[in-house]
Amino acid sequence: MNKGILYFSAPWCGPCQQLTPIIDTLPSNINIRKINVDYDADLVQRYNVKSVPTLVLTDMSGNELKRLQGGGKTREQIINWYNG
Repeated sequence: MNKGILYFSAPWCGPCQQLTPIIDTLPSNINIRKINVDYDADLVQRYNVKSVPTLVLTDMSGNELKRLQGGGKTREQIINWYNG
């Protein structure tokens, strides 16, 4: 099954600033879409994002499969979450 990650973040968010470089090192076969919560209110509302950073795993139709919230995640934790 094809899936992707929606990465909800904001430039003023400290944990986001720490997580973004980790997101940028994820394998290229993982489809990642970065969403700035200040500019994409429709997606924030659609996925009911209440805090940043939030990762939402979706199928290719945009249906939420699971989510991971908060900073302090390692590259390995994110990859395991994605593959799990």
